[in-house]
Amino acid sequence: MTIDRGFTLDRFQEEAIAAVDAGRSVLVAAPTSSGKTVVAEHAVEAALTAGRRAFYTTPIKALSNQKFRDLGEMFGLDRVGLMTGDQVVAPDASVVVMTTEVLRNMLYAGSRATDDLAWVVLDEVHFLEDPYRGAVWEEVLLHLAPTVGIVALSATVSNAAELGDWVTSVRGPTDVIVETRRPVRLRAHYLVAERGRHGASRKVHRTALLVNGGKPNPVGRRFDQNGRSSGGQSGGRHRGRGRSGPWVPPRRNEVVSELAGADLLPAIHFIFSRAGCDEARDTVVRDGLVLNDDREAEAVDAHIAERLESLGESDRAALRVDHWADVLRRGIASHHAGLVPIFKEVTEELFVAGLVKLVYATETLALGVNLPARSVVIDRLTKFTGETHEVLTPGQFTQLTGRAGRRGLDVEGHALVCWSPFVPFDRVAGLAGSRDFVLRSAFRPTYNMVANMVEGRTR
Repeated sequence: MTIDRGFTLDRFQEEAIAAVDAGRSVLVAAPTSSGKTVVAEHAVEAALTAGRRAFYTTPIKALSNQKFRDLGEMFGLDRVGLMTGDQVVAPDASVVVMTTEVLRNMLYAGSRATDDLAWVVLDEVHFLEDPYRGAVWEEVLLHLAPTVGIVALSATVSNAAELGDWVTSVRGPTDVIVETRRPVRLRAHYLVAERGRHGASRKVHRTALLVNGGKPNPVGRRFDQNGRSSGGQSGGRHRGRGRSGPWVPPRRNEVVSELAGADLLPAIHFIFSRAGCDEARDTVVRDGLVLNDDREAEAVDAHIAERLESLGESDRAALRVDHWADVLRRGIASHHAGLVPIFKEVTEELFVAGLVKLVYATETLALGVNLPARSVVIDRLTKFTGETHEVLTPGQFTQLTGRAGRRGLDVEGHALVCWSPFVPFDRVAGLAGSRDFVLRSAFRPTYNMVANMVEGRTR
């Protein structure tokens, strides 16, 4: 079969597909939502045409579930399987979607499932810099048979050629194809609330982060005049309250008002905790926010009824389906790993259909899950690592804002960063304007890893 995509391929897609057709491994580094998946799908099709197998790996279960559905629709549900930490569907299928750890474990176990493997897709391969899980991607690259072709998909990184050279050194000739142009232009904004004085109402300012070809907007520096301590300059611990001036973070309802008033919906509002996402959703619901009209609310009801038709009354009560559905009916949702899978799937489907216009989500939604929006909001630029608060890296910022702008629908996407007393304006603007995304290996040999490697070599 030949996939009818209904659109003209971009230059980088054509070059990557040509490499696959020539039987060469390929590393594709391109912005989020630029169409890297087209190359992966072509490799899967090539394996099926040759009567062989393909594995499609992703870093998270949510992305694996979505790719399972997408590839099933494209190639037929009878030809596609799924293997994650808690779900196994048709593991002997010609195409199997799995988390990267599952493939790594297969390789260490000497599984015969890889015997007729033609292609492996490593989606989000830039995840190899993750300090906790990144080594898994390198272990897979090291242990796959040399006859297996690799399609490695990465966000834009500054040292793609260096990564490609390493892959070539361990796996043989690998084409490196880089695309730096976003499919939809991005505008970055700073969102700040000003305390009302003498009983006056609060005012929300939306200011461009960058001007004159990517330079920090000098107007934005006035928002630093809040007696901020130096503790926020470099991340780390938050020292000092920095709240003596007029500037404060915008409230949830103020953010939504700004988005709706400027026609910036649908939007994804990133909050770095599950509880924070649910709390934000409940806050705007208590404030009476409704983004859907009656016709849209009825369409939401119909979709939920169809998708949850097989769910019994006791299960519906235990999962609080009525409360969840009432929020969705308003055009609002939260999305994170703590939700049951069917809730996440329905939320994604309604968002794509335009029936959910605002999603409060953790950063996992930025990891490849195909859910583009007109705008993204970043609640704060500091993230708790388990030990301290650190400012997002340029790569993390770009990954989040990559969801802004729907190809074919929006002329430009919008990224809005909420004011914080802990990160100065110039640093925020620096993140928005940075093009320095250097990928660093997190590979650290462990005793268990070495033992598995030795066993694999002697098996």
